[in-house]
Amino acid sequence: MSATTSPADSSTATGGPTTTTTPTISTSTAAATVTNAIVKTVEAIISSTAPAASQSASPSPSGFSTPTQSPTSSSTPTTTASMGGPEEKLSVQDLSQTLQHFGVVDYLVFIAMLAVCAVIGVYFGFIEKKQKAKKKGQLAGKDGAGAAGVEERRGSEALDYLVGGRQMKVFPVALSLVASFVSGISLLGTSTEIYVYGTQYAFILVTLAISGAISWYIFLPVFCNLQLTSTYEYFQLRYGAGIRNLGAVLFIVDTTIWLPLCMYIPAITYSQVTGTGIYVITPIVCIICTFYTCVGGLKAVIWTDVIQSFVMFGSILAVCIKGTYDVGGLPVVLQRNEDSGRLNVPEWTWDPTVRLSMLSVIVGGTLHKMQSSDVNQVSIQRFLSLPSYEHAKRCMLVFTLLLIFLLSCCCYMGLVSYAVYHDCDPISTKLAKASDQLPSLLMMRTLGSWPGLPGLFVAGVFSAALSSLSTGLNSLACVVTQDIVRPLLRKPLTERQTAFWLRAIVVGFGFSCIGMVNIVEKLGNVIPLVTTTSAVTMGPLLGIYCMGVGLPWVKGKSVMVGSLVSFLALGWICVKAQLGKMNGEIRYPKMPVSVEGCDYSFDNATVFQAIHDYSPSERNLYHLSFFWYTAFGGVICTVFSLLASLFFGWEDLSQMDPALITPCMRRFLPNKNCQAVNMQDLFKR
Repeated sequence: MSATTSPADSSTATGGPTTTTTPTISTSTAAATVTNAIVKTVEAIISSTAPAASQSASPSPSGFSTPTQSPTSSSTPTTTASMGGPEEKLSVQDLSQTLQHFGVVDYLVFIAMLAVCAVIGVYFGFIEKKQKAKKKGQLAGKDGAGAAGVEERRGSEALDYLVGGRQMKVFPVALSLVASFVSGISLLGTSTEIYVYGTQYAFILVTLAISGAISWYIFLPVFCNLQLTSTYEYFQLRYGAGIRNLGAVLFIVDTTIWLPLCMYIPAITYSQVTGTGIYVITPIVCIICTFYTCVGGLKAVIWTDVIQSFVMFGSILAVCIKGTYDVGGLPVVLQRNEDSGRLNVPEWTWDPTVRLSMLSVIVGGTLHKMQSSDVNQVSIQRFLSLPSYEHAKRCMLVFTLLLIFLLSCCCYMGLVSYAVYHDCDPISTKLAKASDQLPSLLMMRTLGSWPGLPGLFVAGVFSAALSSLSTGLNSLACVVTQDIVRPLLRKPLTERQTAFWLRAIVVGFGFSCIGMVNIVEKLGNVIPLVTTTSAVTMGPLLGIYCMGVGLPWVKGKSVMVGSLVSFLALGWICVKAQLGKMNGEIRYPKMPVSVEGCDYSFDNATVFQAIHDYSPSERNLYHLSFFWYTAFGGVICTVFSLLASLFFGWEDLSQMDPALITPCMRRFLPNKNCQAVNMQDLFKR
């Protein structure tokens, strides 16, 4: 039996008494008087028994209470003794509308976050620039052209715009890295992952520490010593121009496709909470983000990331704390998740097709996080904004700890989500039209009655999106100018030309993001496309980075062969896997859910299909765990590069610059008569 309410029945779903009138009765006035008297009598009786009834009422997702019903009647529009007549339960559509109570205070909180970001851009784009020009004039007047020349070199347009003049502080840069890599997708998707599949994914917290330690020891010494603006400049120094162009193109394509999705997911959350379409909020947010990124450069990006990081932490903590309090405390949260089997660990198996095994999480997750969070253009560009290598090491430590803490909060929010919805799964009933909307429902249930807190949560989700967008725009400007534009020009760019190109690229990609968000909204299943693109690009890049610093014998031609083979092989597997998921051919085991406690009406057929008709599919090669994508691509790139070296030959180590190799591998290079220089002294020079 379907429990949905038809349009004809919607008029009786408000809870009032249903009366039948016929035009042939002449004594309608008297009948109305008698009916009103009966209704008032019933109301008086009900009001006298309301305290007793309220004891058995249970809170609904929208904040109101209805009498507790048996599990067998939870999905049928049964009636209650209210107003002397039948009362239908709210439908999914009606309940979804009641959750949209975004008040004036919430809008003010959200607008305040955007306003602060714009003000920061104005400060670093105009006010600080005037202060630096004034300081430069004072130095020229006191010490002549020498001091002014040093200050000018330190504050050159490209250096100041892309790496903040290499004078940034550790804690702001660490917060900026956290905000950059925890996008709105991660903020919403991590808790949903825990809700659907359990705590297996939470073991990536271990891989964050391992990948951070590897990056600290292997990669940071090389890039901090070279002091390059673009990491793909390193590819040219180590391999040649071909690998540099390949890396730059892969980064540009991946980032261009990724940025619209970063804005689309938070826009859906905003639309769900406020009822406003994404066509209204997306252009406003993109324009503001493009503005402060364009005028303020990396300094504005980092300091807005600091503000946005605090908003993210505050919003997640508010939902976790209030949600835990509402269900009865931490023991209740843990007990309900334990009873459902969600406090699980990755499987101990060598099978790579298992969705999350201990091997895939620890090994594959470490390599994936190393490439996605530590060794790429975005992160290296921020590490190079610090004054020295020691500052970069401290920043890596703080960044890793903050990232572990934030993702731990996201994982715990998934546990709170199940504790709240343990007897009424909103994904199965379609109260959440998409699984990533679950955190928004949890927020409106736990914080909806507190003015300003829904606005804080939405601001937190958009803060994650803004930080990813601004970081991507700034890095795109760096890569395009340094790796695409400058090599094509015969003469070097002047300061004015550099300023123009940097800002024009930011504006161009920023406004293209607005249009691409609309395309994303029309395409529908675009997340698999972005996931596939990211995996296909990160695998070869991981191999290129690792061989560059760790295998000095491999030539650029061999690396090109290995990269292309890795790109094609990984692309084939990822595309086939995503098509299988879209067609329902690839289905992973999920944790059990229940709808026995739902106090709103839903479609029984949809729920039955979602819960009882779902079964895992048989595993094959295309079931490869998503954690293996980057690792698999890196291994393929390395293996085929070594095989190609048998044909192209090996690198002449006598011509290899030791600065391009990680310190632990320099022992394999021929000894040269070189003077050892302390890293701090090198930075001073």
